[in-house]
Amino acid sequence: MNKIRNFCIIAHIDHGKSTLADRLLEYTKTVDARDLQAQVLDNMDLERERGITIKSHAIQMEYENNGQKYTLNLIDTPGHVDFSYEVSRSIAACEGALLIVDAAQGIQAQTISNLYMAIENDLEIIPILNKIDLPSAMPDEVEDQIVELLGCKRDEIIRASGKTGQGVYDILDAIVDRVPAPKGDQEAPLQALIFDSVFNSFRGIIAYFKIVNGSIKKGDRVKFFNTGKEYDADEIGILKLDMSARNEVRCGDVGYIISGIKTSKEVKVGDTITHVKNPCDEAIDGFEEVKPMVFAGVYPIESEDFEDLRASLEKLQLNDASLTFQPESSVALGFGFRCGFLGLLHMEIIQERLEREFNMDVITTVPNVSYLIHDKKGNVKEVHNPAGLPDQTLIEYIEEPYIRASVITNTAYIGAIMTLCLGKRGILLKQEYISGDRIEITYDIPLAEIVIDFYDKLKSISKGYASFDYHMNDYRESRLVKLDILLNGESVDALSTLTHVDNAVTFGRRMCEKLKELIPRQQFDIAIQAAIGAKIVSRETIKAVRKDVTAKCYGGDISRKRKLLEKQKEGKKRMKQVGNVEVPQKAFLAVLKLD
Repeated sequence: MNKIRNFCIIAHIDHGKSTLADRLLEYTKTVDARDLQAQVLDNMDLERERGITIKSHAIQMEYENNGQKYTLNLIDTPGHVDFSYEVSRSIAACEGALLIVDAAQGIQAQTISNLYMAIENDLEIIPILNKIDLPSAMPDEVEDQIVELLGCKRDEIIRASGKTGQGVYDILDAIVDRVPAPKGDQEAPLQALIFDSVFNSFRGIIAYFKIVNGSIKKGDRVKFFNTGKEYDADEIGILKLDMSARNEVRCGDVGYIISGIKTSKEVKVGDTITHVKNPCDEAIDGFEEVKPMVFAGVYPIESEDFEDLRASLEKLQLNDASLTFQPESSVALGFGFRCGFLGLLHMEIIQERLEREFNMDVITTVPNVSYLIHDKKGNVKEVHNPAGLPDQTLIEYIEEPYIRASVITNTAYIGAIMTLCLGKRGILLKQEYISGDRIEITYDIPLAEIVIDFYDKLKSISKGYASFDYHMNDYRESRLVKLDILLNGESVDALSTLTHVDNAVTFGRRMCEKLKELIPRQQFDIAIQAAIGAKIVSRETIKAVRKDVTAKCYGGDISRKRKLLEKQKEGKKRMKQVGNVEVPQKAFLAVLKLD
């Protein structure tokens, strides 16, 4: 056991985690030269296309140091704030962490929040200064920032480059020397923590675990502690680039188990595996339940695909434990699911994965957050969907969630960022200079204002310099109203939103203008209206496509033309009563991008 090292890589997005992981695999000869490619651990097409890590990936390496062979279990983690739950799970399966900081960009918001997560779990931190081969690198200034943040000595910081391979052997030596070996008892009853799982259509559900105490052999009868279900370990093994079967996986190792489980509800990330004959006394502390930040309705385009969508979401939830969903129905869209996501990027990725991995075409409604509704009888109800809002006359007041947001930026952009935050109803709490010309600004902002376009705007006004991180703070009373969109007098419940009184009219007006562009013209006039309660605050009209019925009348009395036009008008009126307006999927997405 003292030859095993479990560690993960944590950093802000785009600081070079996956590239450095590639070099570690190359230098320990874990991956053959012919299999080497950029982002070798990112096995989803989506990750390669976008150049981001979405899933944590575990892999085992062998490394020789001073004539002794060591087993290194590496977990590469995502850097984006929307996938922080992946990071928290990876950290629970490790004893050490490589904290990577980009020498050109310095410490950013996600670096700090991932670091605090690692410190809470008592991980040994190895600071690494990456990308020092760049012409724009500022190694000395960034080292000062790391020393200030961690309180470590300057000589503990390793200078490296994932691109050229500089400093990789120093990192491997530091992992062996500094990261503690896993603690655990080989002879105790089996205790293994499930930190991830994946669905395979041939083998059933494959669970990834880290053994804390005891060992597991092929063919053992095991049970999952929280669900109480029993299984045979048909195949166990360790994670190389592919799964590599073994007859025994011992204490301190990271591995996988296949036991022919078919239903996704039986595997919960954070559960404990133990033997049936000699069970452990208590489960390992798993992970805290994830709290979704953003809610949106996901509906199948064809209503008969509802059950297929449920199965797809269940399989996706195995692989992404931060996704939550429950059935709901809508007048406009039929039956679907109310899904909870950690952020907008997370929502976009889930939608893409549903399309690619399960061939599900879905419509996603306007995202919103959860509100607390206090009625006049003193009851409190949590509402995720504006359609579930009680009548305005019964509501005493509404509370909306606020987040504590920290923005780290260059001092040149303070003014623009403050203007943005104030426009989003933010409350400035403090400003702190981190070093030289870098400043951290802390705001309390309503989550609903962040959901749609805040992150994009922040990046564009700061030329990509500002980094942003947030956590839930509390609920506060707000003056919110429900804004309905009506098409020919019929409310489209999928487009209704809860919004602040001050923004309601302008938001309604912009929405009507946008829908006018996107809804195709019909044979009759379509009225698009935005309403707050019974009051119409904005209106746009899509003109009818009409045939020139007077073309055959040349000269003659005006009454002949009038007669033909009147006849056409009657037909249009009849059509308007029976015709219905289809809202294209683009319209739901366009609401997100209202500028």
